[in-house]
Amino acid sequence: QVQLVEYGGGLVQAGGSLTLSCAVSGLPFNRYAAGWFRQAPGKEREFVASISWGSISTYYADSVKGRFNISRDNAKRTLYLQMNSLKPEDTAVYYCNTDPRLRSDQWATMTSITYWGQGTQVTVSS
Repeated sequence: QVQLVEYGGGLVQAGGSLTLSCAVSGLPFNRYAAGWFRQAPGKEREFVASISWGSISTYYADSVKGRFNISRDNAKRTLYLQMNSLKPEDTAVYYCNTDPRLRSDQWATMTSITYWGQGTQVTVSS
């Protein structure tokens, strides 16, 4: 059974930092690219960041570039999203995901990704 479980969401003031973690089980995570999406209230789910299986390549949405950092520890089967200089517009439910079919450069344009976590709420107060 494939499971992706996110941790680390919460309430933070604007300008603050937060690190999300995603624990992956049930598949050979070290072979697959992975990423993060988010969904704000009343908005569509949007791409945040992606990373190749070996951490060689990373990609970011323009809205988070320079502030967020995606990383992974394949030995721990965990995906991370370090979020700095947070803004109220970063408030959303954040989801980790992975898909054996995709390369990390395909994440931003994909409408269907196979495996998702349940999401973790991030709220940034002004």
